[in-house]
Amino acid sequence: MTKVDVGGRRLDLSNLDKPLYPDGFTKAEVIDYYTRISPVLLPHLADREVTRVRFPHGAVEAGPGGGFFEKNAPGGTPPWVRTTKKGMIVAEDLATIVWLANLAALELHTPQSKVGAEPDRIVFDLDPGVPAGLDECRAVAQALRERLAADGLVAYAKTSGRKGMQVSCSVTADADRINEYAKSVAAEFAAAAPKLVTDNMAKPARRGKVFIDWSQNATFKTTVCVYSLRAGLTPTVSAPLTWEEVADGDFEAADFTPDAVLDRMAEHGDLHEGLLEAGPAL
Repeated sequence: MTKVDVGGRRLDLSNLDKPLYPDGFTKAEVIDYYTRISPVLLPHLADREVTRVRFPHGAVEAGPGGGFFEKNAPGGTPPWVRTTKKGMIVAEDLATIVWLANLAALELHTPQSKVGAEPDRIVFDLDPGVPAGLDECRAVAQALRERLAADGLVAYAKTSGRKGMQVSCSVTADADRINEYAKSVAAEFAAAAPKLVTDNMAKPARRGKVFIDWSQNATFKTTVCVYSLRAGLTPTVSAPLTWEEVADGDFEAADFTPDAVLDRMAEHGDLHEGLLEAGPAL
């Protein structure tokens, strides 16, 4: 057990040498990444209930589909950790992030709304069905950016940290209107390019196409937060992208390692900073 002081909070960190990824990436390295990325991560977690995907025995136990989702605050949650009336955690400071990382919460997922408020973001989750992949997602993302711009929305792209991408915008609207809009745009794309895009959630319908998952905007749904780690054979990050990078396509999910994303933060700051501003009426 290692005792540390994080922002005036005393934390007991355990099993720091334990590998949490099959490649040997340890809990200490997970904590170090989340500590160093916190200046750009915390603003995107602020005032949002965070759902965690925990891997107490390491991601090796089941890979990307393993671990377990945890919504409510677990037993033994320190009294200084902010919790909502629903018993969920809001990670609003570095100490909370470090505490969660010590619990092997590798992935951090957030809703599109802040606590007690209407959604302030709209997200399109681009999920490719084999043999489609990131190249097809890039094509859809760029067309989606243009379509959203026609309605006055500024789009931001990121990798999912796995095989897909997400495109998000800041908006001002109620939940029903956001869901209606997202569904209609997805349907529009599926009708215009049926060989490339589907808005059908059924798994067989997705083969060889990019599924535009508009349902991620439901108030009970969450999406992996930008800068969150993802579980897998090696640690990858849901990394923000420039639109020039999306157009060039010279990347894959494995390129966005924790070290690479930290270097990108040092060079570019927060590429998704614009999402922190209020968006136009939808």
